[in-house]
This record gives sequence, structure tokens and C-alpha cells, in this order.
Amino acid sequence: MSSFSRLLRKNPISLLLSRGCSSSPSVKPNPPSSSSRTGLWTPILREKNFQNLVKKFKDSSENDRFRANRRLYDVAFRRLASAKQFSSIEEIIEHQKKYLDNSNEGFATRLIALYGKSGMFDHASKMFDELAGFKCPRTVKSFNALLTAALDSQNFEKVGELFHKLPSELSVDPNVVTYNILIQAFWKMGSLDSAFSVVELMEKNGISPDLVTFNTLLKGFYEENRFSEAEKVWAKMDEFNCSPDIISFNYKLQALVSEKKMVDAMELVQKLKSEGPKPDIFSYNVLIKCLCHDGNLEEAKRIYNELEENGCAPNRLTFETLIPCLSEKGDFDMAVKLSKESMTRRCVINVKVLQSVIDGLAKESRIAEAKEIVELGLSMILYRTPLKLPSGAE
Repeated sequence: MSSFSRLLRKNPISLLLSRGCSSSPSVKPNPPSSSSRTGLWTPILREKNFQNLVKKFKDSSENDRFRANRRLYDVAFRRLASAKQFSSIEEIIEHQKKYLDNSNEGFATRLIALYGKSGMFDHASKMFDELAGFKCPRTVKSFNALLTAALDSQNFEKVGELFHKLPSELSVDPNVVTYNILIQAFWKMGSLDSAFSVVELMEKNGISPDLVTFNTLLKGFYEENRFSEAEKVWAKMDEFNCSPDIISFNYKLQALVSEKKMVDAMELVQKLKSEGPKPDIFSYNVLIKCLCHDGNLEEAKRIYNELEENGCAPNRLTFETLIPCLSEKGDFDMAVKLSKESMTRRCVINVKVLQSVIDGLAKESRIAEAKEIVELGLSMILYRTPLKLPSGAE
């Protein structure tokens, strides 16, 4: 029997150039945004030839500000992994190891995490084993990075095996992040009961569960429509004085809607509006989507019209849910209004959604309104595929 199996019987993780100084010595310059820092090296990310991309990436790594830019690494490695350029990923990370002597553990954990996100767990494990040779400490931080690499590469059993084995070997004390990763691994393996038992293990070892712990469990139980077990999670939250956030309630709301318990769902939203935490746009989108699906368009429109009053702004999902439903029901007045609003808010929705409104207006001989949407789309320069009137429409 494996160590992970024994654990089963006993009982989510990874996200510079400074500006010129102000003329006033008493005012500190604002730090540059992540996007502005990344923009300096955008040509590397756009390089179509992977061999050239690797060379440019390695050359740019000599700049410590380049190495400090997490987003550059995330985007580049995601692209390489998507193209199955695993040898290129290994080549870059092998090159990065030369910076570990003068780096802290944080840079090492980033490289381990990148291997994990690329589905290369064996490489992540090998690098973790090599850290001592690079004079990088192996603390709970890098241990958690290794567990996360196993999780991200879908080696879920490895999470339990490493959790059972390494802390004693490394003299590392698992923290709340460690246990949260273990909970996610059990959940992904389809063993939510074992995931919930981790809370008891945390208590035994003097670790207090946090909101991530409970939200992970709530998400898992509600996705499987196990409402009674989810209630046990809520009880544990009370026991640990852990206040739920709107994400916690959104999991419950989504489960109620999926079970067609719309009365309960609407009551929950009303309760949140009065007692908090306030519903967010995700909460309202869940209701709108279900109402549209059930043909209750008037109620969906009412919720939409009250969004701003409730402190929310519509987003892409809001528009992409409502507009097709409005068009299908022949409510082109509202469909036109929302189409325009999506563009004036610079909310880029699927161009096919807007084109369907234009086509529908043309069929209804409402050519002027169709032209207005086309012209607005062209003026906003939001879409690569331009909106257009159907052939024959004037």
C-alpha cells in the first residue's frame, strides 16, 4: 500500500523599469504598471520562431528587471507549453539556474512552478532536489511550490505522497497553504470526504483553516450538489470564526440555480443585499443566465436594469447572455441598447453576438439601427472581424 493510500485511509497558487523621478523631491514616483514593464519586452513574446524566442529570452534574462517580471515568464512559458515545446522550456530554465546563487528562494520557486504549469513535474522535482547545491534553502515555500507543481501537472497522488514524506526529511513544518494544496489534490481525485478530513488534520497539528480552505471545500461539495456536506463546511467556518466572502455564497447560489431552486436562489440574493456580503456581478449573472434559459426574460431584464443600483456593472458574460436571448425573443429595442452599451463600455464581447443583432434588425427592416451598431463598432476599433450589414441591406 502506498503512503498516499495510507493517508487516504487515515482520513488553489501561482500570479521594471522605474519611471523618472518627480521634480519634487518629497513626492515618490509611482511604480510602473505590470503591463508597461512587460511592453518593453513584448517583441520576445510575439516571436514566431521558437528557437529565436528562446535565444532572445535567455539574452534578456541578463537584465535583473526582466527576471523580476513574472508576467513575462508566465506568458512565454504558457505559449511554449501550448505548442509542446518542452525542450525549449527546459533549455530556458536550465539557463536560469545560473542566477540562483545570487537569488532568494522566491526565484527558485517560480521556476519550479513554471515546470509544473507546463506539465513537467519530473523536471520540477529534479530542480527541487538540486536547490541545496545552488545554496538555495528548501523551506515550506519551495516545498509548497513543489506540491503546486504536482497539482498543476495533475499528478494528484504525488501531492499526498510528498506531503507524507518530505516534511520530516526536510525538517519543514507544513503551513495552511500546504494543507490547502492537499485539499485540492483530494478534491481533484474525486475524494471530497478525504478533502474535508484534512480540516481535522489541520486542527490536530495546530493549523487554523482559512477562507481558501473553506471556499475550496464549498466549491467541491456544491459542484457535486452535496448540500448536506456543504452545510458542515459552513458550520466549520463558524467554529473557526472565518467570515465567508461573496465567493463562498456564489458557490451556493450557483448550486441552487443548477438544481432549479430559483426561489431559494432569489431569497439568498435578497438576504445578501440586506445583510452582506453584497452580491457581485457574478451573482447576478448566475441569475440572469438561468432566467434566460427558463424563458423568464422580463425578470432577467429587471435584474439587469437594477445592476447599477446594486453597485454592479455588466460585464462580458452579462451581455453575451442577455443579447442573444433578447434577439431570439424579438426584443430588438433592448438588444440594440445593450449592444451599444457593451461597446461604449469597451466590453469586447463575441462579435457573432453583435452581428446576430445586426442581421436581425435587417430582417425587421430596421436598417438605420443596424447601420448605427456597425458604425459604432468601426469607430470603437474593438473587433478584428468588422461588423457589417447583410448583403442587400441598404
